[in-house]
Amino acid sequence: MTRWGILATGNIAARFAEDLRLAPGAELVAVGSRTRESADLFARRHDIPRAYASWAELAADPDVDVIYVATPHAAHHEAALTCLAGDKAVLVEKPCTLDLPTTTELVETARARGLFLMEAMWMRCNPLILRVLELIRDGAIGEVTHIRADFGAAGPFPPEHRMRARTLGGGALLDLGVYPLSLAHLVLGTPQHVQAWAKLGPEKVDENTGMVLGWDSGAVATLSCGMVGATAITASITGTTGRMDLPEPFYRPGAAVLHRAGAEPETIPADLTGGGYQHEAIEVQRCLAAGLIESPLVPHDTTLELMGLVDDIKARIGVSYA
Repeated sequence: MTRWGILATGNIAARFAEDLRLAPGAELVAVGSRTRESADLFARRHDIPRAYASWAELAADPDVDVIYVATPHAAHHEAALTCLAGDKAVLVEKPCTLDLPTTTELVETARARGLFLMEAMWMRCNPLILRVLELIRDGAIGEVTHIRADFGAAGPFPPEHRMRARTLGGGALLDLGVYPLSLAHLVLGTPQHVQAWAKLGPEKVDENTGMVLGWDSGAVATLSCGMVGATAITASITGTTGRMDLPEPFYRPGAAVLHRAGAEPETIPADLTGGGYQHEAIEVQRCLAAGLIESPLVPHDTTLELMGLVDDIKARIGVSYA
């Protein structure tokens, strides 16, 4: 059995706790929060035997093998470092931290201590997304020329909401934009050319952001994210001989549709059991059983490259969390 702890008690922590029941060999044994009341309530709701009123206590529990960090973005760095200091493997919710220097510190700390660390970009562990990637790499749509993806939420979000609060790492880019960016990187790797524009809100975080990426191959990506309107949340990957469409929500679609030149569209179904978080938990457990300190599906270098890309875009749109 792999014994899990969860750090934080919000909505994402709750969804992960439910999906962990679908991961064979997983056992949720502890939860940690900054308050006793929050930890106890979460433990009762999810049948967790031990609750801690501090992150450090959770990290010190000898019966915990791996901790899922589910705090708001701004606390990821401190929380993950606390877990690593307790010699725990860590799955840290995306984005890994607020910037490349702090993400680099986490990666270097995990490597120095020989501990597993993975960013919880669950899309990259989704079986259908992996199948789509396999088909593209096998030439199903020819050479990739264009990627389009959007992720916009309607809101409205009050100023103190984590989506708007600058102190919590608010803004559309870190919460939603990382999905289109991750999809583009998954297919084509790090772009050589980047342009971006955003409308900033009164909190100085991005409300509506557009990004254009370019690769020396000639491929381009047109991506957007926002929190001022519900977009389609779909994606298309176009190649010289076909197109792959991912319907809403593209990061966890119910099916993919392959359009080959001269052929009828081909639907590739997905198994939508649970909420989808179990796939990243299964990947973590597979890596731990194999003695790995990083996942080949979400390797450290990918996390660092994407965080560097996010930093580039933040600088272009005028967002800073310093």
